Amino acid sequence: MRKLLLLLPLYGRRKGGLLLALLCAILTVAAGVGLLGVSGWFLTGAALAGAGAAFNLFAPSALVRGLSFVRIASRYADRVAGHAATLHLLADLRRTVFGALVRLTPRQLARYRGGDLVARLTGDVDALDTVFLFVLAPLATALLAGAAITAVLGWWIPAAALAVALALLAVCVVVPAWLLRAARAPGAAAQESAAGLRAATLDAVEGHADMVALAAQAQTAAHFETLCEQSARARRAQARVAARGQWFLQAGAGVAALAVLWFGLGALQDGRLDGPTLAGLLLAVIGIFEVAGPIMRGASRMGSALSAAARISDILDSEPDMRDAARPAPLPASGVLALDKVVFAHPPRDPGEPARPVLAGVSLSVRPGERVAVAGPSGAGKTTLLNLLLRLEDPQSGAVRYAGVDARDCAQAEWRRRIALLSQDAPVFLGTLRTNLLIGDPRADDAALWRALDAARLGDFVRSLPEGLDTWAGETGSLLSAGQARRLCLARALLSPAAVIVLDEPTAGLDAAAEAAFLADLRQATGGRAVVLATHASLPEGAVDRICELRDGVLRELPSAMVA
Repeated sequence: MRKLLLLLPLYGRRKGGLLLALLCAILTVAAGVGLLGVSGWFLTGAALAGAGAAFNLFAPSALVRGLSFVRIASRYADRVAGHAATLHLLADLRRTVFGALVRLTPRQLARYRGGDLVARLTGDVDALDTVFLFVLAPLATALLAGAAITAVLGWWIPAAALAVALALLAVCVVVPAWLLRAARAPGAAAQESAAGLRAATLDAVEGHADMVALAAQAQTAAHFETLCEQSARARRAQARVAARGQWFLQAGAGVAALAVLWFGLGALQDGRLDGPTLAGLLLAVIGIFEVAGPIMRGASRMGSALSAAARISDILDSEPDMRDAARPAPLPASGVLALDKVVFAHPPRDPGEPARPVLAGVSLSVRPGERVAVAGPSGAGKTTLLNLLLRLEDPQSGAVRYAGVDARDCAQAEWRRRIALLSQDAPVFLGTLRTNLLIGDPRADDAALWRALDAARLGDFVRSLPEGLDTWAGETGSLLSAGQARRLCLARALLSPAAVIVLDEPTAGLDAAAEAAFLADLRQATGGRAVVLATHASLPEGAVDRICELRDGVLRELPSAMVA
C-alpha cells in the first residue's frame, strides 16, 4: 500500500478538481437516497390517503421532481468532473514517469524491454485510475452519506440505526479490506500478463522480418497464446473476487433492511412513527447500499493497482548513474572536443566475472569545423565511444573534454546543447515534416527550416510537395524513402545550435546510391561544424578530414592517403 503514496503529490496538485468531483458524487448519492425515501413516503401516503387517511400530496410530489432534477444534474457533473480530474491525474503521472525515464542512462534503460516500458507508461498508469474513481471517492461518499442516513434513522429508530451503521461499516470497510488481500495475487498476475502481451506484440511487430526468416511464427503464436491464457485466468480470478464482494453487499443490505423492518414495525405499533415514514426510511436504507457497489469493484481491481504502483515506483525510485556537479562549470560556445586516455568497460553480467574493457586508453581530438571518421569492425566500441562524447556514459578513467572543460564538471543539458546526435535508428515521428523538424529547435521559423532542408539536400523535394512543410510524414516516415527520411533527420540535427554533430552509422539501411550521395553532401550539409562520424561505409573523397580506426580497444589514425 505504501507504493500508492506516489499519488499523493499528484492528488495535491489536482485537489480542486478532485474535491469538486467528490462534492458532485456526494450530492448525487444524497439526491438518489432522498428520492427513494421521498418516493416511498409519497407512494405509501398516497395509498393510505385512498383508504381514507389524510395526506398532503403536493409537498412530496414537488420533492420527487426536484430531487430527480438534482440527481440528473449532479450525476452528469460527477461524471464530467470525476473523469476530467482522473484524466489529468493520469497525464501528470505519465509526465512524471517519462521524466524519470529520461534521467536514466542507456545502461539503466537496457534492463527494461521496450514493450515493458510502453506497458508501464500506458497500462500501469491506467490501472491507477481505480484508486480515486472506485475506491477513494466511493468510500468517502459512502462514509459521509452513511453517517447522514444513520443520524436520520436514529431520530426515529435508534436500534435500527446501529444495525445499519454496522452493516455499512462491514460492506464499505471490512469486506473491501478482505477483498483487497484476496485480489493481490490475481491483480499482480493480470498486470504482469498484460505487460507481457504488450511487450510480445511490440516485439513481434519490430522483429517480424526476422521471425518470418527464421520460420518462428508458430513459436511466437504459441508464446502469445500462453500469455493470453495467463491473462484470462487472472481476469477470471478477479471476477470471482468481485462476485464475492457483491454477495456480501447484498447480504449486508438485506440485514440492514430486516433491521429497519424489525425495529420499525415495533415503533409503528407503538405510534412513534407512521407508515409512510417507515416506508421512506426503508427505501432510503436500501438505496444507501448502492454506493458500496463501486467500492467492491474497486477492491477487486486494487491488486492490479498495487502491482502497477510497484512497477511504476521501480522507475521513479531509480537514481540516475550520472548527476550534474554541485556547481556546474560554464561551458564555452566553441572549442576542441577531446578524449584523453579514456578507459571504459561495461559492467559484467555476473558480478564474479571481470569487466571486459571496450576502450583502452583512447585519445582523440576534434577541432572546430573538423570532420573525423571513426572506422572499425562491428563490436569494436564505436557506439560506446560516441556515447562517451555525448555523455551518455562516463569513462572509468581518463576524461572527455570540450574547450578544456571536463564533461563531469558541467551541466548535462549544457553539454548536449554543444553536441547533437544523428543515429542510425533516428526516428521520423508521426506528424508533418514541420513538426519533425521543430524537434531540433522549437523556436525555428520557416526560413531556418528551409535552410536546414537545403543543407541536407532535401529542400527541393519538399518544395515540390503540394503541402510543403505541412506534408504528412506518415507512421515512422512511411511516406518518405529511406534516403529522404535520413536527410530529414539530418536537417533536424542541423537545426540544433550544437557546434558538434555526431553521426552513428547514418547511412545504415540505405542503398549504395543513397549512401554515396548522403556522404558526399556531408561537408556542405554540416556547414563548418565539427563532425564525428562512426561508419562502416566507404567514404567519398573529401567527405572527412581524418579517418581513425578503432580495433581491440585502441584508436589509431590512418594515413592521410586513405582520406583522399
